Amino acid sequence: MKSFFIRPLCLLLGILLLLQATARAEDARPNISDIFITTSQTHLLLFCSIKNGFTEEMIEGVKNGIPITFSFLVELERTVNNWFNSSLAKMTIQHTLSYDALKEQYRITLSERSGGPVVTESIDKAMAAMTELNGIKVINRDELEPDAPYALHVHATLAEKTLPLNMHYLVPFISLWDFETETRTIEFRY
Repeated sequence: MKSFFIRPLCLLLGILLLLQATARAEDARPNISDIFITTSQTHLLLFCSIKNGFTEEMIEGVKNGIPITFSFLVELERTVNNWFNSSLAKMTIQHTLSYDALKEQYRITLSERSGGPVVTESIDKAMAAMTELNGIKVINRDELEPDAPYALHVHATLAEKTLPLNMHYLVPFISLWDFETETRTIEFRY
């Protein structure tokens, strides 16, 4: 009689533990969050960030001198019902993080910024700068039609191989760093 109750109870506990572990694994995957679209006097602006963008192996690799690059793909489309969408703007934005061991400084090169790299001694500030898009000019407001439907797609590829001269074939563990987010789509009317 006891085994009649114990087996289903053990099975139920096992399923609950498996579901909890799966939920934790989903939470640890990188994802694009905090997407905000607004306009300035002249442009449509994008703000967003990546959650869970760094692993411990990536941080150790940067500290050992291996630069990493995050590539953001941003595409704006005008959506048309029952027809092909027309692409209005498509851009790739790259953020590259490297570490200078002599100066003990992190250098973040942002392709959207013309003022030179951001330099910091804090890994937390470096990671924040790598994972955020702030005020990206997507398209000129004059090119948008009032009350027309649009879709903005954002996708990020994290930690591309950036070793020179195909040296990533000599360092096989770097391929473990390559991962990407799911494409997030925001639909809106201007």
